[in-house]
This record gives sequence, C-alpha cells and structure tokens, in this order.
Amino acid sequence: MTQLDRRTFLASAAVVAFDPVTSHWLTSYPENAGAVRIPHLDGELVTDDASLTEAATDYGHLVHNRPRAVLRPGSVNDVVAVVRFANEYGLTVAVRGQGHSTFGQAQADCGVVIDSRTLATIHSIAPDRAVVDTGVQWLDLVRTALADGVAPPVTTDYLGLSVGGTLSAGGIGGASQHHGLIVDNTIELEVVTGEGHLVTCSADHERDLFEAVLGGLGQFAVIVRATVRLEAAPAMARVYTLTYPQVTDLTAAQRTALADGRFDYLEGQLVPTDDDGFAFVLEGGAWFTSELPDDDALVAGLAPSGIDVVDLPFFDWLNRIYETVEQVEALRLPCPWINVFVPDTAVDQIATELLTTLTPADAGGVALLYPTNRSLVSRPQVMVPEGPVFFLLALLRAVSPPDDAEAERLIAENDALYAKVRAVGGTNYPVNALHLSPADWRAHYGDRWPAVRKAKDRYDPRRVLTPGQGIFEEVSRASRTP
Repeated sequence: MTQLDRRTFLASAAVVAFDPVTSHWLTSYPENAGAVRIPHLDGELVTDDASLTEAATDYGHLVHNRPRAVLRPGSVNDVVAVVRFANEYGLTVAVRGQGHSTFGQAQADCGVVIDSRTLATIHSIAPDRAVVDTGVQWLDLVRTALADGVAPPVTTDYLGLSVGGTLSAGGIGGASQHHGLIVDNTIELEVVTGEGHLVTCSADHERDLFEAVLGGLGQFAVIVRATVRLEAAPAMARVYTLTYPQVTDLTAAQRTALADGRFDYLEGQLVPTDDDGFAFVLEGGAWFTSELPDDDALVAGLAPSGIDVVDLPFFDWLNRIYETVEQVEALRLPCPWINVFVPDTAVDQIATELLTTLTPADAGGVALLYPTNRSLVSRPQVMVPEGPVFFLLALLRAVSPPDDAEAERLIAENDALYAKVRAVGGTNYPVNALHLSPADWRAHYGDRWPAVRKAKDRYDPRRVLTPGQGIFEEVSRASRTP
C-alpha cells in the first residue's frame, strides 16, 4: 500500500508560479515576466520527472498522457484552489487515487493530476456509517470498521481501490445482489465542482449534484469526502465453490441462487482447465458468527458437478485477492480489461459465442460472470440493461510477457465484444480499455444523454475535469492506444 505524507513533498521541487503564455509551471518566480503566483497550498504542486511519470501511468499500462504538474493536496482547500486556478487559466484537472484505471481515464495530458492519496483520513466510524476522505483505501476502511464490528454492505473484490475512485465508477461486488452498488450505499458527499465550489450534497440536499457525481466518472465534481453506509459485520464466511461443465449450467444455477437470495455473496468465474478450455464456477458466500450455515439448503437445486466448501475469517475473505493484484501490478503488464453488463435474456448467447473463440491465454487473467438485481441499482449515472436481472461479464486480462501488438489485438477484441453487447441491450461498466468516441458515449447514455450534458454545462462549464474519459470532446486515437 502506497502512503504519502508531508515528508514526501520535501523530495520534490515545489511549484511557485505559472506562465500562462507557455502553460509552464515554474519553481522560481521570474520578476520580469508575465508569470502569476500560484495560490497558497497546504500541500504542494510538483513537476519532478518521477511524479509526472507516475501520473501518466495506470494499472492498464496502455495509455501514457503526461501532465505538467501533480498536486499532492494537504487539505480540501488545495483542491478548491487548484480547480479554480485551472478554470482561470484554461487547464484540465484529473484525480488519481490508487491508479487503477486501465486506459488513461484518470490522466490529464498537459494538465494537472491531483494525487488523492494524501487525503486519506478516516474521520469517524458509527454503527451505520463512516465518514472518510476520498483517498482512503477500502482496505483501511474495512479493517478499521471491523474493529468496531461493522463493515460496508458491499465491497469490490479488490480492496486496494480508493473510495473516491470507486464512487466515481459505481462499485460492484458479490453482495450487490442484495445491496446494489457501492454508490447505492453512499449517504453524503463533499465535492469540489468543476467551477471550484465546495459543496456538501446528498439525497436531501443538492440532490442533482449528488446523483450526477455518483457514477459520474469524475465529470462534474471532485469527490473529497464521503459518508458511506455500514452494517453489522459477521465473524466468518463460509464459501461454496460449485463447478459446472457448461457456462449455461452456471448461469442457470446463478439465477436460482439469485432468485431466492440464499447466498450473502454471489459471483462466478471462468476457470482455465488443463485442456485449454474452461470450467465454470459459482462462488457463493454465507456469513455467520455462531450459527453455522445449512450446507444442504444452500446447495439444494443447484446441481453442481463438484463442490468445495471452506470457512474463512470475514476479513480474510473480503481481502482475498489483495496480494495477487499487488503482485500483478508490480510486473507492470499491459492490462486491456473489459467489463460489461449483459441483460439476462442475452447472457447465455453472448457467453456461448464468446467461448467459441476465447482461450485461457486470451482471457489472460480473471474472467468473471455473475448476476445482480437491477432494481437495487438506483443511481442514474450508472447505466445498466433493462430487465429485472443483468450479469457482469468481465475479462480482467494481463498480457504476459508485455507485447504491444498483443495488447492492441485484445483491445480490438474488447471493441468487438462491446459492440455485440450493445446490440443486445447491454451496457459498459466504464473501467475498460475500449476505443470510445463522444458518439459512443452518447449511445452509452442513450435517453439520459441530455441530462448528462446539462449537468456538465452546469457544474463544469469550462470542461476542466477528467479529460481522459473522452466523453465531451474528441480524444485522438493515437493517445489512447498502446
């Protein structure tokens, strides 16, 4: 886990001025030039090569748009000051949390990247909620909350993500079948709008802004603090791994388990086999503290070809993939991911067609397939298919050894798969390596596009925030390819 504090600032040359003619940041103030002093900062704005290189890199290692400065904020006021400065001088700003974008989404070519890792305070833990800064990792929140016997109702599989980054995307996990996405379990936000206004918003106050920001991909405001829901936590997790020979056997069993809600956690995977094919695995979790789960009742009617059951401390289960992800990240492999939401009515067709060509090598990492209930997804910015049930289909690829041509081939396959998913009414869970034009984004939002455009005009009229998404203006193909 990367930690930054004020001692880190001392290792970098701090910016003191900006030249609006050349758009260069200056570490000394020239008395005879047209430079302007930057606002007072509690943290620092830096331009050293290491900081800029890191900000031009993400988990995908596919896109490298280099900013001209990195802000390591010492306070929320620093975010306000820099966003206002960006408005005044025509700059762009993006927020980088733990750097787990895959296609340059949190980069700002020639702009300013806000490194949110220095805003990482857990302010309070109560029985039903936590107040945390944007840069807090879910790992730290979960560990701290469990000490008080509580935990978030739903988490992503990997706990190394930042709170702010997750809330900007949506946040889906195995407990979403009961609780919706992480954004559906968010009570209040403190944000800095694209114009630099610090606003507290919730379902009861500034609701339009609240709903624009949750799942809003950083387009309308910078999340600086969040109040997220907690609930009583169990002590243990009993995990059932049920194996199936065909993908349609898996999806049938998942529908049965989803319909009666028997598992507290429900996911599924495509697991490579020795014969260069896949086995299909339902992963179900049952939480308990004292009374043991009823094994027979939980697997009744699911008809697996194989069963494995294991008990784990609840924290160990939630944090089960952290070390694996950290190890992959250290290898700096290209990771051309794709995550899509597929309507239940089409998932068998899409998955079956995909498996006619997909090999374990092409999957290249983790392949997920699991359902959730659409009625629990309440935030309007997160686009999900019509119908009562949809499936997440995710190919979390890693290209090993690194190979630019292979990475580009897989991105092209992502584009083709997404086109097929769109054709059957599916949607994009936007954390992907996809070539998306503004027209593609308009299609993604569909009937909601006018509201999205209106929110951008209202909260970020100068188009300062998060240019790497490429939603509202053209992004060159060259800058978004390996």
